[in-house]
Amino acid sequence: MNLPANPSLFVPQWNAELDLAYARVGDTTRPTRRRHLGPLRVQKHLYPEGPEVCQHIIIHPPAGIAGGDRLTLAAQAGPGAWAQLTSPGAAKWYRAEVPARQSLELSVAPGATLEWLPQETLVFSGAQAHLDARIDLHGDARLCYWDVVALGRPASGEAFTSGYFQAALDIRRDGELIWHERQRLPGGDRLLHSPIGLRGQPVFATLIITGQADPACLEACRALPCQGQGDLTQLPGLVIARCLTGEALDARDWLIRLWRLLRPQLLGRDAVPPRIWTT
Repeated sequence: MNLPANPSLFVPQWNAELDLAYARVGDTTRPTRRRHLGPLRVQKHLYPEGPEVCQHIIIHPPAGIAGGDRLTLAAQAGPGAWAQLTSPGAAKWYRAEVPARQSLELSVAPGATLEWLPQETLVFSGAQAHLDARIDLHGDARLCYWDVVALGRPASGEAFTSGYFQAALDIRRDGELIWHERQRLPGGDRLLHSPIGLRGQPVFATLIITGQADPACLEACRALPCQGQGDLTQLPGLVIARCLTGEALDARDWLIRLWRLLRPQLLGRDAVPPRIWTT
């Protein structure tokens, strides 16, 4: 390996890729592709709800993302398949001199369902975090997607005073853009405390699920207590929920309670929380 003339410019990088695919075979969703490069992989496939839903736990052995790292994740659910992807713990983005990146691409075929339900993302002060997600839905494909982001380390009293968090999310159905979102939050920015921004809350969370919920279900969701501020909106074909809180666990608990109410109606199955969430 050739090092640069100025050693201070050398930044070690740890790139990782994971490519997954799922197919419906009879009454069972089976993994049909499981390729990985570097320290990103899944454990054995699990069926806690029966053969129709294949659950994978995505593992990143370094346990943290440092400057220069790049993670690329892709998952494809074939016709009629149901895949649920989660993680064993929080993803930690460390203080860095250069950006780190995560790219996510999900593709869901007609009749298929994909749930992207990772645990929280902790963005340390001084991190330079880029997260990009592109989701393609086809026909009547169904999706449940969430994220929980904590800026700084609220439990340790660390404020998000430097670095930045940047995220992009695009969701398309049959090529038509149905959700487009961009975020950029610099450390120490006034938006972190502004009443039109995060209002001094270091944690924000989003849940997006396809379908049209009935009014009674929406009212039940709005009645759920939130340790902070949370609400949800029915848009054409999408239910969007957001909250601001002081602790990542409070945000995650609120999302799980919403998911318990929304999943049976919009995805057609009772919600069975993965065991890994309680370990």
